[in-house]
Amino acid sequence: MTYAIVWASKGGNTEQVGKAIAQALTAANGQAVYAGSVPVDGSAEEQALLAADTIFAGSWTDKGDCDPALAALLAKLDGKRVFLFGTAGFGGDPAYFERILGNFKQHLPESAEIIGSAMCQGKMGPGIRKRYEAMLAEHPDDARAQAMIANFDAALAHPSEDDLAHIVAAAREALA
Repeated sequence: MTYAIVWASKGGNTEQVGKAIAQALTAANGQAVYAGSVPVDGSAEEQALLAADTIFAGSWTDKGDCDPALAALLAKLDGKRVFLFGTAGFGGDPAYFERILGNFKQHLPESAEIIGSAMCQGKMGPGIRKRYEAMLAEHPDDARAQAMIANFDAALAHPSEDDLAHIVAAAREALA
């Protein structure tokens, strides 16, 4: 079996998850033909990735969906076994993660076989907290702005070792 691990990572969270999957699968059976960020369209790296039997594909969350570059790559995975993973700034709600992964899945051709998926929370950039703070300064009693700041602060600890272990276990299980 050959496999490839590919990710689109804006802040480093999804890359961290992808590297954890790569490290875990290197210790398992199979041959990795690619592990890295989304390659340039038509490149030798993309051709190597597309030749793999199984693709582990991950993305940060961009307005409830995957990164556009990963979406374009997912559309090319005709007949492939695919495991989807990702990170999102808002976490703690499995239903929210499932909705996001459902959006990722919509980019796959019908012939792709989804063998599993997993997602975790990831930290956000400091500019986001500043935006939330400005909202709160404008409306000090705004419960939504207070909740967004609390979520931002909670996200700073993610992806945690537990998050990585959960996603790696799901990836290994998908290969079993």
